[in-house]
Amino acid sequence: MGGGLASVKVQLARQVEHWSIAVDGLADLSRLASATGWRSLERYLGMAIERTLRLSVNRLVREARVLEAELSAAETPAQLDRLRGDLLAFRGRYLAAEAVLDFYGDAVNTRTQERLGTYLRACDILAGRAMAAVLGPLGRRSPPVLTYLDKGLGASILKAGLPLWDGQAVSPVAAIKIVRHNLFRPTSLLHEAGHQVAHEIGWNDELARELRARLTPHGAPLAEQWASWASEIAADVFAFAHTGYAAVAALHDVLAGDPDWVLRHVPGDPHPVGYLRILLGRAMCVRFFGAGPWDDLADAWARLYPTGEGGGGDPEFLHRSTELLPDIVEILLLSPLRCLGGRSVRAIVDPARVKPEALEELERSAGASLFLSDDWIARECLRLVALSGLRAAVPGEVPEALRRQEEWMLRLGRIVAVA
Repeated sequence: MGGGLASVKVQLARQVEHWSIAVDGLADLSRLASATGWRSLERYLGMAIERTLRLSVNRLVREARVLEAELSAAETPAQLDRLRGDLLAFRGRYLAAEAVLDFYGDAVNTRTQERLGTYLRACDILAGRAMAAVLGPLGRRSPPVLTYLDKGLGASILKAGLPLWDGQAVSPVAAIKIVRHNLFRPTSLLHEAGHQVAHEIGWNDELARELRARLTPHGAPLAEQWASWASEIAADVFAFAHTGYAAVAALHDVLAGDPDWVLRHVPGDPHPVGYLRILLGRAMCVRFFGAGPWDDLADAWARLYPTGEGGGGDPEFLHRSTELLPDIVEILLLSPLRCLGGRSVRAIVDPARVKPEALEELERSAGASLFLSDDWIARECLRLVALSGLRAAVPGEVPEALRRQEEWMLRLGRIVAVA
């Protein structure tokens, strides 16, 4: 081998060695997150994550060994060029796998502080229970849930079963981001769990078809627009069915920005116009609960964000959609769907269980033990989110409601840790 080729091989050898050592470093998962963070996970959850991460790393280790063998055999310019191309491709796969490990490592690390880790473990349980309420009757198992804390206005989800950044592994858990400002009003957690359920059963596509078919008599463009929002609407319905007005009030506080934000209508955006989204929540409350504080919320909403003369948005579309909200609620919660086994949402998760009167009766019948008894908390944790959220929607009661929410959630997280 000539001097020029020899120098090229030396540089390639150095890079192969560098990336091989880097891959070996990824294999030590203790470097990703603290021991406290890993211990905060339920055993089956930690095992699911670790198994996926080790598969990604082991795949890279094997590929690194192939590169080393290729380097050893490379003697000709063509072989060195091929090695260089393979090395560059390997580097890209390494960075993709590193993104996978960093995502889960960062998520687990949000549980390093013991109290927060306990609370997030309770969030895992809430999301899992909510999913099981729908998936169980359909003969499906709920995926494990990993809740983690992050910044921002809204929650998000990396769904279980979706491909990860390395293009090889799939997400082993439903990884749900909950944001700091809503940590003690975790209804957004259930919205994201609704996205996972919709993904599992094909709810979005069937709901889109139903909306399109039922609303077309009111104009094809309007029907198509509402059908395009099916994924976010389904998740809102899921959160409402489990927590009632608490979900509507919490969503209101996320969406209540400046008028351009509330009234904006972006083609292709899966999120409904914020103005309509809150009024849809109110319409669901009216349909299942009758009159209540949601009426005042909707009145203030319309006054703060006028859509007529001098207002924003598309007044005609918003007006026609608002008139149809009662019909849309019927479609969303009362229409039998094949993906639900021929039943409606109400038939599986009845919102009547979280109407204010039902929650107040729960509080009266259980008394102080409702928030102190492990048995009550374990059985009624979803309705406790609804009750705490209902109280937190009333000015003056917010601090006490959120304090109590945190306390019973911590008890739930400890119950899970012991179980």
